[in-house]
Amino acid sequence: MALFEPPRPGDREEIVGSDAATRALSVTAVENDFVAGVYENIAWFYDITFGPALHPGRVDAIERMGIKAGDRVLEVGVGTGINAALYPSDCAVTGIDFSSSMLEKAHDRIARKGVRNVRLLEMDAQNMTFADDSFDIVYAPYVISVVPDPVAVTREMYRVCRPGGKIIILNHFRSKSRVGSWLERIIAPFTLYLGFKSDLDLPAFLVQANLKPVSIEKVNIPRIWSLVTCIKDS
Repeated sequence: MALFEPPRPGDREEIVGSDAATRALSVTAVENDFVAGVYENIAWFYDITFGPALHPGRVDAIERMGIKAGDRVLEVGVGTGINAALYPSDCAVTGIDFSSSMLEKAHDRIARKGVRNVRLLEMDAQNMTFADDSFDIVYAPYVISVVPDPVAVTREMYRVCRPGGKIIILNHFRSKSRVGSWLERIIAPFTLYLGFKSDLDLPAFLVQANLKPVSIEKVNIPRIWSLVTCIKDS
C-alpha cells in the first residue's frame, strides 16, 4: 500500500460531516494510576505476548519515518524498549514512559544490545517537560488507546514536534464494521487489563486532536492496526 494514501470519500464524510468533534472517543475512562498499575503487572510478559504479534507494525512505522542522520526522535510510551535496536544509529532517540517497571526492562534491553543513541526518561506524556519544537519526529507506538486522555497526549506530541516535523501514531482503532464496532465496545472495559482500549474512535480522535493525516495505512496481521502519519504545520 502506498505511503501517502488519499482518504476515501466515505472516510472524509465521516470525519468532517458528523459529530466527530464532540462524541466520546471510547466507552471507557481510565486514570494514570490505573494505567501504571496495569503495566506494572504485565511488564514481565509484555515482550512474549505483544512483542512478536505487533512487531511488523513497529518495523513498518520506523521505515516510514524516513529518519535522517542527526534527526531527533521522541518515542512516547517506550515501554520495554522493544523498538530501541530498530532505529538507525546516527539519530538521537528519547524514549519516555509512565511505568517504572517498563523502563527498568528498557534499560536492561538497551544495555544488553549495546544501543548507545537512546536515552530513557520517566515522564507523563500528558505533561511533557520538553521545550516546544524539540523533536523532528514524534512517535507513539501502541499507546494512544492506553492513556487517560489521548487528545491531551497528542497535543503535547504536536507541541514538542518542530514545524514541518512528523507525528506518527501506531494504534488499534474501532472497526468501521457495525458488528465489529459493537463487539469492540462490549469488550473495551476488559481489554484495558491487557493494556489498551479496543474501541478508540479514529475520526473523532483526529478531529478533536486537530490532526490532519497525510496517510493512514493498515499494518500487522490481521490488519486491524493503523499507522497514521501527520506533518506539523510549518
